[in-house]
Amino acid sequence: MWRRKLGDRGERRAEAWLVRQGLRPVARNWSCRHGEIDLVMRDGEVLVFVEVRLRSPRGYASGAESVDRHKQRRLAQAASAFLAAHPAFHQSPCRFDVIGIAGADGELDWIRGAFEVEA
Repeated sequence: MWRRKLGDRGERRAEAWLVRQGLRPVARNWSCRHGEIDLVMRDGEVLVFVEVRLRSPRGYASGAESVDRHKQRRLAQAASAFLAAHPAFHQSPCRFDVIGIAGADGELDWIRGAFEVEA
């Protein structure tokens, strides 16, 4: 239970920070059978799928490093499902970003275009 609350807090914090950077929110915690997309944002005309990773400050891997190929594949599948469910975004260019947060109140590490999806 506390992990979920901590995760929600991190996602809200990341969303607010991205809004201050000029992105516009589209959806939060969008779920499908492939998994959940933490945040969907617009950066100009680009649709951005954001994975928020909250990590212990003493952890071995950064939040971004914890998004392995398996997680990338699941995010890509969820993004495809999101696009299928929202035809208005079919022609939008897309990007996958990762925001790593070290601890509940740690610094945010924003990695734009953290990975690309192979067609």
